[in-house]
Amino acid sequence: MTYWGFDDKAHTGELVVNAAVARDVVSVFGKLYDFRFPIRRMEPVDVYKGSDNDSIDADNTSAFNCRNATGSSSWSEHAYGRAVDINPRENPYVYADGSNAHRNADAFVERPLKKPGVINEGDRVVRAFEDIGWGWGGLWSGTKDYQHFSASGR
Repeated sequence: MTYWGFDDKAHTGELVVNAAVARDVVSVFGKLYDFRFPIRRMEPVDVYKGSDNDSIDADNTSAFNCRNATGSSSWSEHAYGRAVDINPRENPYVYADGSNAHRNADAFVERPLKKPGVINEGDRVVRAFEDIGWGWGGLWSGTKDYQHFSASGR
């Protein structure tokens, strides 16, 4: 897919998703492109040998990754190809105590936040995913996953 980079240039990236949600996901990213919403990079997690942490540290927007949900022994929605993480540095996973697992994201914990690539409650990015029936991790109680959108809302 084509996306706008933080350098204000068009780039081509790849997301791997379940075929059942592909058309909807492409439509959302078409809207993000129209909004000129910046994305740092978009590469399959295979580039990072399946390491979610390495993908996050690279600020990589990704989807499919056969792994457990964070802090769980159950499969993540990413393992089914029905979840997308967008700009994980700008949209970190924040524990209920306000800390986050990635030091490069410290400046992006507090919300709302007006910085490029940041997702805030009720903004155009959240609404674009809501339009296809997907939930946002930024609305979870306790722990917040600002990067995370999924078909199930989990």
